[in-house]
Order: sequence, then C-alpha cells, then structure tokens
Amino acid sequence: MANDTLQGNLHRGIPRQGASPHALIHAIQGTLADFLAAQIGSLDSVDPALGRFARTARDLVLAGGKRLRPVFAYWGWRGVAGPEAPLEPVLPAFAALELMHTFALVHDDVMDESDTRRGHPTAHRIFAGQHEQDRRTGDANRFGAASAILIGDLCLVWADQLLARADAPPIVRAYYDRMRVEAIAGQYLDVLGESQPSAWSVERALLVARHKTASYTVQRPLQLGLALSGRTDDDTDSAYGKYGLAVGEAFQLRDDLLGVYGDPAVTGKPASDDLRTGKPTALLMLARKLATPAQRAELTLDPAGAVNPADGSGGLTPAELERRAQVITETGAPARLEGMIQERVADGIAALATAPIHEDARAALIELAVRVTHRPA
Repeated sequence: MANDTLQGNLHRGIPRQGASPHALIHAIQGTLADFLAAQIGSLDSVDPALGRFARTARDLVLAGGKRLRPVFAYWGWRGVAGPEAPLEPVLPAFAALELMHTFALVHDDVMDESDTRRGHPTAHRIFAGQHEQDRRTGDANRFGAASAILIGDLCLVWADQLLARADAPPIVRAYYDRMRVEAIAGQYLDVLGESQPSAWSVERALLVARHKTASYTVQRPLQLGLALSGRTDDDTDSAYGKYGLAVGEAFQLRDDLLGVYGDPAVTGKPASDDLRTGKPTALLMLARKLATPAQRAELTLDPAGAVNPADGSGGLTPAELERRAQVITETGAPARLEGMIQERVADGIAALATAPIHEDARAALIELAVRVTHRPA
C-alpha cells in the first residue's frame, strides 16, 4: 500500500543519497497532500459539509511548520539504514507524524484559547468564524471548540491510517503508541499545572517538558526511525533516547522563552500567552525560585487574573504583561534557562559520539540539535 500512497508524489522527487532538507520536506509535504486529497474526496462524497470540514483539516496540516518530527525520524532511520536504503516504503510513517502533530496543536490551542498558530487563525477560531459568517444558531465559540476537537481527532485517525501504509516492522507501532500516550500524559500535566501553579516546581515543569514535548518531538521519532530500519540495537536506541530527551527538553525551554519574549510576527503566535494564563513553565517556576519576595509578589496571579475569557474581558493588561516579563528578566531566570539549554544540547551531542550510526546522520543530528534550540520561532 505504500506505493499507492506515493503514486501522486513521484513527480515531486523522492530524496535519496545526499538529499537536502528541502527535498525531504518537499517529499513529506507531497505525501501528506496526496493522502489528504483522497480523504477529502471520500468525505465530500458523503456530504459537502464534511468536505469543507476535511479541507479545513488539510489546510491546517499543510499550513507550514518546521516538520521537525518527520525530519528527526528520517535521520533516526537513515543513521542505521544508510544512504542507499529506499525511502519510499517508509515515507508514509514520517508523514504520519505531522498528522499526529496537528492533532496535538489543534487540541492544545483549544485548551489555551489561542487565537493564532503559524500566523493564521487557530482551528476553533476558524470554525467560530464560519458559524458567524453563515449566521447559524447557537454560540459560535462553543461550535468552534467542538469542531476543532473533532478536527484533532480526525487527524489522529488519519495518522494511524497513513502509518499503516508504511513498510514497517511491528515494533514501530509500539514506539508510536508510547509516543502518543506520553504526549497526552504531558498535556494533562500541563493543564493540571495551570490549575494549581502554587504546587508546581522547576522539576515538575521539566517533567511536563519531557512528556509533552521531548518525547514526541525528538526522542520517540528518532527511535521510531530506528525501528523502521529493521536493524534495532540497544546502543543506538540508548544514544537516540539520551539525545532525544536532552535536545527535546532544550527545545521546550526555548519555547518557554519565546512564549514570553518572542516576536509574534516571527513566531506566528500571540505574545505573552503563558504569562496571561499563568502557565507554570520552567521559566516562570525558575523566576519564582530566584525572585525576591517583592518580585515573587508581582509574579503571583490571583485566580481571576489567570483567566483569559473567550469574550476577551478580564485578565492582565498589556502594560501588566510587559511588567511581568520585565520582572522575570530581573530575576535572572532567562539567563539561567539559556544555560540549561546549552547544557542539554551539549549532553545530546555527547550521546551521539560513540553511537554506531552513519557519519552523515551524526552530523545532521548535531546540526539539528543546535538549530532547533536556537530558533526565533
């Protein structure tokens, strides 16, 4: 079935020996586009409204993004399979990771009540807008949230379907399932932390980072790629695990910094969402730990202040958000977090030093470790 998936993608040029990152991403994008076109046609034949629903899902999947999860999975596979191994049979598995990622993003945006993602309206805002435009009855925001949840669910089902089209040993499914469970577990801990920030700590914020981000962004994709090669060994699995955990945590720590200090025009997301909701990120937990009593008082939100209602009322003013960001800087937490990022990148690179993988993959993973943890978005 893998060949069926790729027939429409052949003209895009499947990358082989010495492929550039752009060629790989192009192939992944083409695989997704071909798969989604068939899914849209199937749902459109049932009812035009379902076709519109599916096209919205497609647009969210193909709206851009760094495609990090497929890229890490590719180099995890390439490191063992080698440059001569054909990519076509395993490409659907790499593309499936983007569908799972869309599932996670759409649900995360609903939980955080975010307005934008990748510079575009989030799924629930898109559906709320459709509700208003069509002058339907009922609450537009409720319809938007419900529809977005279903979009996320659909993307998760699609991810399973696309993964099944890859030529993959049974152990691949075990890594994939573990990755999904860890991502959902991390997301629940993230939600729980927002409801009891006073009970949170730097250590617990890092636990969330390991499960919500590191696992499904770097660690498990790498190990899934290894499993796809059919040549698993304990040394490589251990090296990928250590590298993935360290670089994945560093990736999330950078995200914490961008959530407060990032430029929305670059990140594609609103500034200060974490501050507005009181999310107990590692940055905020570290700031509270390092803060003077006066600074800690400024960083503490009362329950009403931590809420960002759907109608836009309440919450912190822009000036208050700016002040909180300034206080966090004054505690020294951002500089400390930068040090933690550097330590984790170094640990991740060191884990690859003796791993029995091809040199081109080692070099690519070292470059990725630096690039994804020093990004502007």
